[in-house]
Amino acid sequence: MKICSIVGARPQFVKAAVVSRALRKVAREVLVHTGQHYDDAMSARFFRELEIPQPDYDLEVGSHSHGVQTGLMLERIEEVLEQEVPDQVLVYGDTNSTLAGAMAAVKLQIPVGHVEAGLRSFNRRMPEEINRVLTDHISSLLFCPTETAVENLRKEGVTDGVCMTGDVMYDALKFYLEKTPAEEVLERYGLKSGGYLLLTVHRAESTDDPKRLLAIAKALSDLEEKVFFPAHPRTLKALAENGISLGENVAVADPVGYLEMLALESGARMILTDSGGVQKEAYLVGVPCVTLRDETEWVETVQAGWNILTGADREKIFQTVRAFRPPPARPDLFGDGRAAARIAGLIAG
Repeated sequence: MKICSIVGARPQFVKAAVVSRALRKVAREVLVHTGQHYDDAMSARFFRELEIPQPDYDLEVGSHSHGVQTGLMLERIEEVLEQEVPDQVLVYGDTNSTLAGAMAAVKLQIPVGHVEAGLRSFNRRMPEEINRVLTDHISSLLFCPTETAVENLRKEGVTDGVCMTGDVMYDALKFYLEKTPAEEVLERYGLKSGGYLLLTVHRAESTDDPKRLLAIAKALSDLEEKVFFPAHPRTLKALAENGISLGENVAVADPVGYLEMLALESGARMILTDSGGVQKEAYLVGVPCVTLRDETEWVETVQAGWNILTGADREKIFQTVRAFRPPPARPDLFGDGRAAARIAGLIAG
């Protein structure tokens, strides 16, 4: 059996690392990197750190508008699929690489498997939400990380091929946390465990709206705590273009690798983010999370009391960071850490 796996962005590299390890025990995998994230800090470093096999194809699509990027991916992925003729195509998450891979496959009548199926923020203004919905509705196997995801699909009339597998990000965290030199990482950045807030901001809804970006920046600068900010290039560009400065308490750093990020997440007093994956990782490592969005696809973390949505409300961000204390209980929401093996088994039939 030949499986063609499509990846292109940092979160997908992490998921593919654990799924590929399991998948290659039962099938031949052809790994395709679209090049959506392409520089060393955003791509090659992850392949090295996570010991992911080198891609069989690098499509080198790069950064473009959503339409241009998705169109280029669709064209180039189709060429690969026509050459390789796989039995199934596997896609991950909610990026343009996800949608392009699924569309290229289904037009060639190749079954699609979707890892992290069924997630919904119910905000159709988010490009990621459109990618999720469309990919789910053209997939043959839908690997759901939570029961909420299964229920979301049922409400949309999608029940065939739906599998509750647990979350592959939990697999990754369990596997790689043991390899993470946490003390060394914190020392490198001059941080003390529990003595800083960790910030990530990268989504278009944050960076492309100057008012939201300014409100987030002002809230952070109001805080009397150290904020460590590994900054996405898009965010730095948006800050500069809009003349938005950050307070002296905010330490800006280059993007970090996955192992460093795990160390930074584990050592933080609190995490502030607009990332879906970081919300979930915060929950898994037991660190309270403030989500700088108006909705989340990980509603379970909010319901459990470990994640609070503040949007880009300056006062709400400030007050939440000061007062937020999660409950003592932290239920198991994301499976048992064996999702990758289940996915591989379902694919192999």
